[in-house]
Amino acid sequence: MKNKKIRLGASPLRNSYKLVYLEFLRCCGYKSANPKNKKFKIKKIGFLRRSLKVESPPRQISEQRSGRAQKLNCDLIKYKEKILSLLTYISSLISFSLLLILIIFLIIKGIPNLSFDLFSLNYNSENVSMFPAIITTIYIIILTLLISVPLGVGTAIYLVEYTSKKNKFVKLIRLATETLAGIPSIVYGLFGMLFFVSKLNLNFSIISGSLTLSIMVLPLIIRTTEESLKAVPDGYREGAYGLGAGKLRTILKIVLPSSILGILTGIILAIGRVIGETAALIYTAGTVAKIPTKILDSARTLSVHVYNLSSEGLHTDEAYATAFILILIIILLNIIIKIIGRRTRVKI
Repeated sequence: MKNKKIRLGASPLRNSYKLVYLEFLRCCGYKSANPKNKKFKIKKIGFLRRSLKVESPPRQISEQRSGRAQKLNCDLIKYKEKILSLLTYISSLISFSLLLILIIFLIIKGIPNLSFDLFSLNYNSENVSMFPAIITTIYIIILTLLISVPLGVGTAIYLVEYTSKKNKFVKLIRLATETLAGIPSIVYGLFGMLFFVSKLNLNFSIISGSLTLSIMVLPLIIRTTEESLKAVPDGYREGAYGLGAGKLRTILKIVLPSSILGILTGIILAIGRVIGETAALIYTAGTVAKIPTKILDSARTLSVHVYNLSSEGLHTDEAYATAFILILIIILLNIIIKIIGRRTRVKI
């Protein structure tokens, strides 16, 4: 059937019907429904049914198109989020699976080879005791953290709280820290041997190894502390300033307690690197298997002990047992530091 345009004809009855239609259109919200507008058409469908067909104005068509485009963009964003979340779950599953496989492997290989001789007070070629290495590892962790944590946290506080973002000196410090983070550990070991061992005459000692490891973990502590301080809302600082607190008091009482969990995360990562480091300590701390009595004594850590046992090829089973104890110590230290951080945050 052909469409017919609405026109005002000569018949009064017909004109009244058309005016009723136009009034109906005005009630429905079509502002352009007036007797002079000729865009409205009547379409006959069948014999007993009639419907009114209204052409949308250009503005309404553009709004409809923009609405459809926005809906398509929302659908695309949802699909992208689902894909990214799926990839994140897969990556997390792979990482957790690798860690679980490593722990299970060390449990299977290490636990059956554990014995009381491995925890003897003195080391010899028969018992290959790891007890002196455990004591040395604890000493080096404590000394390294005593040197690196104050320097790292202080540097991060200076970069975030006391300098501007456009300062060239700040950019230089950040470039230096990023460069130090990418240097291999063997280079740190050679530097420590040339500077601390030879130049400063500290010889192969715990203090030489601790100073070298402090330089290694310093970029890590600086970056993690800096990001933690940036995450503290500016409203905390403004509220403290409004109450009359000074810069230093605000940092010590408000900013640092609010970022304590991030700082502890950096410390945990630093401890993990200190415990697992081997190359740098061979050139600085030495490989003597004895309990150190002072910081100028030479000694070996657990990682160096595992390396020596596995490289000799005579005590491979004991090396697996030592590696299991090493992983166990790392897990226990991480748990202890996290518990301390949570309790500190709750008290604050």
